[in-house]
Amino acid sequence: VNILPLAEQERINAILPIGEYDKSKFIVMATSQGTIKKVSLDQFSRPRSNGIIALDLAEGDKLIGVDITDGEADVMLFTDAGKAIRFHESSVRGMGRTARGVRGVKLKDGQQVMSLIIVRASGAVLIATKNGYGKRTSIDEFSPIGRGGQGVIAIQVSERNGKVVRATQVDPQDEAMLITDQGTLVRLRIEEISLIGRNTQGVRLINLKGGEKLVGMQRIEELPEEGT
Repeated sequence: VNILPLAEQERINAILPIGEYDKSKFIVMATSQGTIKKVSLDQFSRPRSNGIIALDLAEGDKLIGVDITDGEADVMLFTDAGKAIRFHESSVRGMGRTARGVRGVKLKDGQQVMSLIIVRASGAVLIATKNGYGKRTSIDEFSPIGRGGQGVIAIQVSERNGKVVRATQVDPQDEAMLITDQGTLVRLRIEEISLIGRNTQGVRLINLKGGEKLVGMQRIEELPEEGT
């Protein structure tokens, strides 16, 4: 509430640092029901004290990810069912702030999108599941297949693993922070997680107590040493 007057049950899902409202850049948004939307960054150059509309959400839908692109990037969406889809952002036309967007991934009943990734040139995808398991898979194993399909298997969702909680692109020198629903935080080195294929269950990332569940994961980028 100190940043933005929020309506009842409304919460902030993303913060983007903006230095210049370059009209050649875009804000890409993804929702839990599989909608993707791209808006020119300059459409946000005149904010109001109570905020401006960025996306028209359907009933029951919610914003799950936001990032900035240059118009030439690949986009990836990851679902809680362990599927991932990759497509070039040119398949999503730029639209106005009040538009609803287009289908990014096709979901089955009960499924939802958990993560949006704007693909960098190299690295891997780190995926974490509700029961504390996960894995690291090369970004090259996810070929662009076009927008609107069901995607490919990114990790096997099983009784052992539980559903996908989060996916993020990482480099070997990065670290990741995991957090559980009981407030436990674990920090781990990415290079210590084995690099394995898409259609696998992965390994244990965090030891959970009885009834405890993983609820979040965040990449921690390696920072340069002080004085370098």
